[in-house]
Amino acid sequence: MSPTLLSLAFAVALAASLLVKFWLSSRQVRHVAAHRGRVPAAFSGSVTLSAHQKAADYTIARSRFGLLALAFNAVVLLAWTLLGGLNLLNGWVLQASQSLPEGWQTIGYQLGLVAAFALIGSLLDLPWELYSTFKIEQAFGFNRMTLGLYVGDMLKGLLLAVVLGLPLLALILWLMGAAGPRWWLWAWGVWMGFQLLVMVLYPTVIAPLFNKFEPLTDVALKERVERLMARCGFAAKGLFVMDGSRRSAHANAYFSGFGPAKRVVFFDTLLSKLNGSELEAVLAHELGHFKHKHIVKRIVLAFAMSLAGFALLGWLAQQPAFYLGLGVQPNLGAPNDALALMLFLLAGPVFGFFVTPLASHFSRRDEFQADAYARAHASGADLSAALLKLHEDNAGTLTPDPVYARFYYSHPPAAERLAALAT
Repeated sequence: MSPTLLSLAFAVALAASLLVKFWLSSRQVRHVAAHRGRVPAAFSGSVTLSAHQKAADYTIARSRFGLLALAFNAVVLLAWTLLGGLNLLNGWVLQASQSLPEGWQTIGYQLGLVAAFALIGSLLDLPWELYSTFKIEQAFGFNRMTLGLYVGDMLKGLLLAVVLGLPLLALILWLMGAAGPRWWLWAWGVWMGFQLLVMVLYPTVIAPLFNKFEPLTDVALKERVERLMARCGFAAKGLFVMDGSRRSAHANAYFSGFGPAKRVVFFDTLLSKLNGSELEAVLAHELGHFKHKHIVKRIVLAFAMSLAGFALLGWLAQQPAFYLGLGVQPNLGAPNDALALMLFLLAGPVFGFFVTPLASHFSRRDEFQADAYARAHASGADLSAALLKLHEDNAGTLTPDPVYARFYYSHPPAAERLAALAT
């Protein structure tokens, strides 16, 4: 592998991805703006002009903000890689680690490098996140988070990163240096075990750190949901309501957990917007994902892709050109494992961006299948009514650019989805 060739490939891939992203976002803004003045004929009797215009304005505001964030993140990525930012940070951390006790210098340097990189990245992202939450979401009536709650969530996230992420990182870095040429296979096994552990812990340990979960007390709705799950042969440990309204006006529902320990969770915002039959239809859609094994397939695919990723990293970490081509001088007399890991995480998404439309296509296909299942086991009309309400309440545009939607949308556009439910 030639460092110059890798630098060129990275620069071309980054430029190409930026051009595609800017082109798609510009198309989306122009298309939504051009159709802002009139509700599409298919929705003229169910969506008001004011709601349609709010959705258009929200989409345009987020898209324009996204373009600015995209340009900023591209500059940051170049600064970290080809312009030598990560190389400079690595030198500072490596020098600082020499003051640690001798037995701690190696792991201290590597953990310190990743921690410093993560901290700088978080600080660079913070103004953008604050603007998105307290300016854009606030302006359109979606944000309900106070600054104190935002800071509290950030501190809890940091605590989880230290308690769960730091030991995982230390173990993977140790395996990279001590487990031989096949370290990546052992590291992949550790990563898979960690992912499964998080899935188990999330419903009862992690999620309650951020939200309150109360048992569903609406007797009529509970009975309706239980009858639906019985018809579908689905077992769940409990039905819960989450106080999503503390942070946002957006509504949702989801499943978590494994096997009979799965939980059904409704956002309180969802319960306030949909009636019982509409909630049943939405839940039937989610059950459709389980019945068609979409969740299992996605987990298996994620495991396979992570295995391929670890194997690729195992090879790249041994190639000096991998470091030099991305703007970093490999360490002499010190491990390069943390450097390899960070470079892989920086460069990987640039090349992986081009599979986005393929992933979006299969996701939309799964959504159509789940909708069909909901129509068969509940009511297609109720699901259509629920989707319309959620589109309106979440200010989802009814007139996305077709090319943009094909590239990015994980769910079918509303017009296509409702047309399929009506057939």
